[in-house]
Amino acid sequence: MALPAAVIAAETAYKPEYKLSTVLGPAFPWGKGGEIWAELVRERSKGRINIKMYPGASLVGGDQTRELAAVRQGAIDLAIGSTINWSPQVKELNLYALPFLTQDHAGLDALTSGEVAKDIFALVEKAGVVPLAWGENGFRELSNSKREIRRPDDMKGLKFRVVGSPIFNDTFSALGANPTQMSWADAQPALASGAVDGQENPLHIYTAAKLNTVGQKYVTLWGYLADPLIFVVNKQVWESWSPEDRALVRQAAIDAGRQEIALARKGLTASDDAMYKEVTALGATLTRLTPAEKEAFVRATRPVYDKWAQTIGPDLVRKAEAAVAARRK
Repeated sequence: MALPAAVIAAETAYKPEYKLSTVLGPAFPWGKGGEIWAELVRERSKGRINIKMYPGASLVGGDQTRELAAVRQGAIDLAIGSTINWSPQVKELNLYALPFLTQDHAGLDALTSGEVAKDIFALVEKAGVVPLAWGENGFRELSNSKREIRRPDDMKGLKFRVVGSPIFNDTFSALGANPTQMSWADAQPALASGAVDGQENPLHIYTAAKLNTVGQKYVTLWGYLADPLIFVVNKQVWESWSPEDRALVRQAAIDAGRQEIALARKGLTASDDAMYKEVTALGATLTRLTPAEKEAFVRATRPVYDKWAQTIGPDLVRKAEAAVAARRK
């Protein structure tokens, strides 16, 4: 039986390949999530929608802060982006970078579900892209080449690589450190050469990137913030797909996001602490802050929290604080 002309026209309008941007490749949970999403879409669409992943933010020359704009403009078709990297374009995404707001997985889950998550997705959509699902890069822990860090004073004078978001400059400056903004592509050579002393990233990045080989001998677990990821599609690409294919791609993103979050948390739970053992096995000194020690960092960064709460929006921040408190009860 011949297909209706409208169906033929719609299918021929589909691109032979759609470009998916991620900052990290499949050796990391972030990139693995992209790989899973692309494969699920290909399988479920029976090859109608083919996605090719471009890790390393290579579609924007490695500058991850330009990724959201490139999706909006159509240079990128799909992305799994960091709330940190996209916060210069959507100021409310700085919510997730407020120091010590979430503190644990329960607190993070409170802000990637429910009303707060809906508010954030509405703001991302207003910025010109279609948000579909959540992923996770994880809690960002400290590492450095100079000394064990237990107190804010221990950070004084140390140069830390931070991402290109102003709240990170404020947070590390408040702790007496010298923050240096650079892309992840530039960070590893800078650590190896000693141009910077330390960095902050989830532990699965520490191990997969072998940061112990570039002098990162001291690791401090401080859980000061986590980095949610958002699965998005360019608006014109989204509208070019049939309603059935939109539903298919959305569900594939949700399913891939769940798998990616599980990978990001592997070895970092009360019942599975394999990641901590792996870091220690690499020769690093692993420091766990006591509640009193962590509270000193909370106090030192509170002015940054209060300043950025005004930028993000006090109502949204209060809603987030209430959601986190309710999840912890």
